[in-house]
Amino acid sequence: MIIKKFFNLTGGAVFLAISMAAAPALAETSMWKVSKGSDYLYIGGTVHLLPQSAFPLPAEFDQAYAATDKLVLETKMPEPNDTAMQTALMQAMAYSDGRSLSKVLSPEVYQQVADYFAPYGVQLQQLDGYKPGFVMLQMLALEMMKAQMSGEGVDSYFDKKAKADGKTLAYLESVESQINLLANMGDGYEDAFMKMNLEQFGDFKAYFAAMVAAWRAGDMNELEKLAVQPARDMDPVLYQALFVQRNNAWLPQIKQMFGNNSKELVLVGGGHLAGEHSVLALLQQAGYKVEQVN
Repeated sequence: MIIKKFFNLTGGAVFLAISMAAAPALAETSMWKVSKGSDYLYIGGTVHLLPQSAFPLPAEFDQAYAATDKLVLETKMPEPNDTAMQTALMQAMAYSDGRSLSKVLSPEVYQQVADYFAPYGVQLQQLDGYKPGFVMLQMLALEMMKAQMSGEGVDSYFDKKAKADGKTLAYLESVESQINLLANMGDGYEDAFMKMNLEQFGDFKAYFAAMVAAWRAGDMNELEKLAVQPARDMDPVLYQALFVQRNNAWLPQIKQMFGNNSKELVLVGGGHLAGEHSVLALLQQAGYKVEQVN
């Protein structure tokens, strides 16, 4: 069967793109206080999908939430019954120009992808009208189910909490922009994109658990190695679109949150806070004080 489910996966989890080894023994977690004089806000790194065993979240997240009156997310969280958004996603993910998966992939790579889906009872012909980004999402959904790691993410947890508490919600980008990002992944380099994802999914459970451990410990060096560096090395085009361009687009929006009458908690995928082009690095370069909360 074809799995038609939207995943808000940007920020590392999508790249795989976001081991049962224990988390490093650090005092920090993935939460930062960003200050300009006496004014400040909080920025937290998230994992968009978490197993139930990852809850409760680190106490610093609840403390930052309680100390702020506005929650800022990457984008509006999709509602399960939002058929208009689901339709828009499916339309964006489907080819409409005469191309198909079997045409844009070489016979060798097409067969490798077909071999991946075969044990799940999925015939790749069922997905032939869809773009590589959609195929990648189906692979991710299957891996999450197989690893029994599918669950609520940090973003959706606080989104529900803010709505229940009547807290103000704001967003850094539109749902349409995230749909376009997903739809355009691999465009023009389809073989390389699919081969990269086949490699990433080779040991998904260990990889994803290691990412969760690094996120929970606030180990940005490890998170960069797991979520950011592979993108930069294997897919520079996607790295620019997924991290660099979006981080730079978010910066002026975050800067505008200073000097107003509210206190914000900004939550973005953990990968956006790791590495030389991260949101935190950009804020430091702009003269803001950035402190990891512990």
